[in-house]
Amino acid sequence: MILARSIRPVSRVRLLGGAAAVAIRTPATQVSVNPCLVGALRRSIYGNSTQRAQQLEQSPQLTLPQFSQTDSQIIIHWGDGRSSTFDNQFLYDHCRCPSCFHPKTKQRLKTLGPVQPDVKVNSIEAKDGAIHISWGTSPAHQSIFPLAFLQQASYDPPMMNRDRLLDRVPLNLWGANIAELPPTVTYNSVMPDKAGADAEKGVLKWLEKVHDFGFCFVTGVPTSTAATEELIRRMSFIRETHYGGFWDFTADMSKGDLAYSNEGLPAHTDTAYFTDPAGLQIFHCLSHPCPPGTGGETLLVDAFYVADQIAKRDPVAYETLSRLAVPFHASGNEGTMLRPPISQPILRHDHMGRLQQARWNNEDRCVLGEGWTPEDVREWYRAARVFEDICTSKEAEYWVKLTPGTVVVIDNWRVMHGRAAFTGQRRMCGAYVGADDWRSRRRALLQQFGVHGADQWSSGW
Repeated sequence: MILARSIRPVSRVRLLGGAAAVAIRTPATQVSVNPCLVGALRRSIYGNSTQRAQQLEQSPQLTLPQFSQTDSQIIIHWGDGRSSTFDNQFLYDHCRCPSCFHPKTKQRLKTLGPVQPDVKVNSIEAKDGAIHISWGTSPAHQSIFPLAFLQQASYDPPMMNRDRLLDRVPLNLWGANIAELPPTVTYNSVMPDKAGADAEKGVLKWLEKVHDFGFCFVTGVPTSTAATEELIRRMSFIRETHYGGFWDFTADMSKGDLAYSNEGLPAHTDTAYFTDPAGLQIFHCLSHPCPPGTGGETLLVDAFYVADQIAKRDPVAYETLSRLAVPFHASGNEGTMLRPPISQPILRHDHMGRLQQARWNNEDRCVLGEGWTPEDVREWYRAARVFEDICTSKEAEYWVKLTPGTVVVIDNWRVMHGRAAFTGQRRMCGAYVGADDWRSRRRALLQQFGVHGADQWSSGW
């Protein structure tokens, strides 16, 4: 184990250059474990891209289907031997005509009151690439459903993975060798006064790198707080917390947190004590004259890479870190007592079993054990040591010396950061951005540039 006070980078530290980013990944270690369980765990991280590709390739052609009915269901026969069964109430609820779905705000206008399990169909017709339904309601109502929507929305059985609609794509997991070519964009490529009309495309490229790798450098940034704040606002809104909005700080302990000291910090995620931890963390080292100053190198660790390694090496540890909720707190600032009412596991998954968030900050960890069995306590400590051992391995740690003019943007739900102890006057600035905010900005840009559709059928997935 490595204590915070002794954190030091090894010789792999590099000064960040302006190299273009490519996907670099540490080769997988071959370990003999249960292949079925490992496959399930790896799908939780990667989103099962192979299966998704097969589903997209095997999706039925958009030819007019046949259909049949029961009193409460419509069965669509796609012509390739497959069928989709929809409850009438489901289709009536998902009508997106202007009286049911506002064309501008993309919000539902119909309550669930009229959506009854016995809603009747007067007539149904397939034409013009859609299913046209006349409902036996009072007043009468008409719905038109594009065939593509019905294929995507099919639930009995599911016919298409919705990852594409929700823009879930396989991530680039990385280890220490990301240092060879880290994801990077230039300041000039994302600022309107530099890139003109292409600046929004530059922001999309920037956010795509953050999404794919969990972090991205921006080079050529003017070394001022004003320029840094303006850059951050190109991504999204700055999130206000008990540390303020935009930060400009040195190691003066003006806040009750070790980040405001000159001590080393092991890899961690920030604001684990929030119900909704910060989505992005942005740092810019404005100055750290060396000499006389020393140290202060930044540490980055891909927690999803670490999780992937645990899934392959020790599935039981993975399950433990995904099951047992761990509380965190922030109590160092006067007038602040942060502790989420609902604790979460170190590895948090969505309802489909996909890894969505890593929450790890050993310094802010509360008293463990509420609702745990004695065996849970022992197993959690074992699993946590496995997690920490991989986090601190030379294969996982990426050390880099931040220099004035280079900003690093970190996905705080995925990539952990740390710092070597330092001497001298080191001035930093930066901010948090909410997870929903930066992801919304990215999706909106994908829509703007035609990657996602913009009509009423492309929203609300």
